[in-house]
Amino acid sequence: MKPLINFFKKYFSKLFFPVLWTAIIIILLSLPGTMLPNESHFNIPQFDKIVHIGLFGGFVFLWGVYINSKKFPLQKTLILFFYIFCIGSALGIIMEYVQKYFIPMRDFDLGDIIADIIGASIAYGISNIFLAVENDAQSS
Repeated sequence: MKPLINFFKKYFSKLFFPVLWTAIIIILLSLPGTMLPNESHFNIPQFDKIVHIGLFGGFVFLWGVYINSKKFPLQKTLILFFYIFCIGSALGIIMEYVQKYFIPMRDFDLGDIIADIIGASIAYGISNIFLAVENDAQSS
C-alpha cells in the first residue's frame, strides 16, 4: 500500500486534482437522466452505488492528499481531514436533493446518500491511517 500512497502523494498533491474531481462529481450528478447510460448494460446490481462510493471516496482522498502536502502539524491535519469528510458527506446529501428538485429525470435515492457517506468514510479512514499518521511518524 505504501508505494501506491507515495505515488498519490507525489503526483496528486496539487490543488488542481481535488478541484477537478469535485467539478466532475457536480457535473455528473447534475446531468439530466436522459444523458445517463442504461445500467442494464453493466449487469452489476446496484452499480450506481459503487460509482457513488468511488466518487465520494475519491473526493475525500484527493482533498486529503492535498491537505497532507501542506505539512501541517498532525492535530491540524486530522481536523482538516474530518472537515473534508463532513464536506464530502454534505455534498452527497445536497446533490441528492438537487437531483430531486432541479434535475430532470433524476430521482432522490437514500441509498445513494448512504453510498456517498460510505465512500467518504472509507477514504477518511485511509487518509487518517496512510497519510497523516505516516507523515507524523516520518517527521518524528
